[in-house]
Amino acid sequence: MSVLVNKDSKIIVQGFTGSEGTFHAEQMIEYGTNVVGGVTPGKGGQEHLGKPVFNTVAEAVAEVGADVSIIFVPPAFAADAIMEAANAGIKVIITITEGIPVADMVKAYDYIKKFDCVLVGPNCPGVITPGEAKVGIMPGFVFKKGNVGIVSKSGTLTYEAADQVVRQGLGITTAIGIGGDPIIGTTTKQAVEMLINDPETECVVMIGEIGGQLEADAANWYKESGSKKPIVGFIAGETAPAGRTMGHAGAIVGGSDDTAQAKKKIMRECGIHVVDSPADIGRKVKEVMA
Repeated sequence: MSVLVNKDSKIIVQGFTGSEGTFHAEQMIEYGTNVVGGVTPGKGGQEHLGKPVFNTVAEAVAEVGADVSIIFVPPAFAADAIMEAANAGIKVIITITEGIPVADMVKAYDYIKKFDCVLVGPNCPGVITPGEAKVGIMPGFVFKKGNVGIVSKSGTLTYEAADQVVRQGLGITTAIGIGGDPIIGTTTKQAVEMLINDPETECVVMIGEIGGQLEADAANWYKESGSKKPIVGFIAGETAPAGRTMGHAGAIVGGSDDTAQAKKKIMRECGIHVVDSPADIGRKVKEVMA
C-alpha cells in the first residue's frame, strides 16, 4: 500500500512542453511512472515524449482518465493551473512551482476546498512511492522500497533522509515533500496522518523547519492519536537569526513558539524521537524500529 500515488495512478503534466516540464516528465517516464499525457494550452492534439498533449485538464481527464497532476507552470499562472486541475476532477495535485504570489495561493487554496482533492505544495519536490511512481523532481535512485514514510518541508532533506534510511538496510513506503511556502495544500499533520494510517508504514520521519505551527500541530495530533508507530523528527534552522526569512518563504520565526528549540521541545513532549542533526536520522530510525 502507498499514499497519494502508486503504479495505478494516471499522471498528467501541466506545463508539459516547457523546459522544466519536459525534463522532469522524461525522468518520471524513465523511472516507470505512469504518465498518460500532458497539458499545454494551444498545443492540444500534438504528441510530446510519446504522450498526447491536451489543451485543458478536463480533456485529459475525459480522454485518458487522468487522476493525478504535476504542475510545472510559471508562477504567474500556477494558481490558475491548480484551480483548473481541481475543477476537472483531478484527485491529487502536486505543485512544484516556486514563487507563486501569496495572494494567488490564498485564492486557489480557498477555491479547491469544495472539491474532493489533495493539493501537495507548492514549492515542493513532489511525492514518490519507490518502485511505483515518482511524481516530482527527486532523484529516484536514492529511494528504495520499504516501510518508512517521510514527510518533509525541505526537498534536499527529503533525499538525505531517504538515503540514510536506505543505507541502514531499510526502505521507504512513500515520501511526501510538502513544500516550504507560507500557504501549502497538505500540512505536516495531514501528511503524517496519512502515513500513520497506512498499514505498510511502520515508522515515520518528520522533517520540519523554523517558522509556523505545522510541526507542533502534527506532534499534538500524534500524541492524541495514541499511535504506537514511532516518529523520528528533525527541525532545520536552529542557528537562524530570529525574524529572518531563511530559504523558504515559510521559514520565518514569528515568536518564541516557532523557533527550532521550541518545536523540538513540543515534539519530544508528544513522544517523537527528535534528532539534533540530520546526520542522525537513519541511525535513529533503525534504533526505534529494532
